Amino acid sequence: MLKKIFSIFLIVLMGLGLCACNCENESVVRIHIRANSNSECDQAVKLLVRNEIVAYITPLIASCENAGDVKNILYYNLDNIERIADEVLNENGFKYVSNADVRNEYFPTRDYDGVSFPADYYDALIVELGSGVGDNWWCVAYPPLCFVGEDVGISGVRYKSKLVELINKFFG
Repeated sequence: MLKKIFSIFLIVLMGLGLCACNCENESVVRIHIRANSNSECDQAVKLLVRNEIVAYITPLIASCENAGDVKNILYYNLDNIERIADEVLNENGFKYVSNADVRNEYFPTRDYDGVSFPADYYDALIVELGSGVGDNWWCVAYPPLCFVGEDVGISGVRYKSKLVELINKFFG
């Protein structure tokens, strides 16, 4: 009898685990800014664009309580995000422009400040500069993990994440 109860308990736990795995990526919104190329100047301007976009979107998404709200805000601000990126490109003498979109894409496994994001499909703000084939800068907009332990020159912006705190508490 005890084996039967234990087996049922394990099946229920596995079912919950599968649901968590399938639902997990729906609650994550990533940001990817893809450089035109891997040349030094294209990589440098990517970081300038990053700074301006982050300065713009941070106050917009700061009070969001779920991924859906973040995606909606990003989606409705795509024109402004492109305008900001294009202004930075133009001010720095680049002739190419940007393209911004919120879409679901496949991403490889990435580790970010002690949190692992498995290879899978994620919703993301994608900002392609020019051809967008260069190395990218990325972070997680929701839950807010951007800039943890990173100085990006934006007046002390530093997110804390309850998710990271819970993971560290559980494993730490």
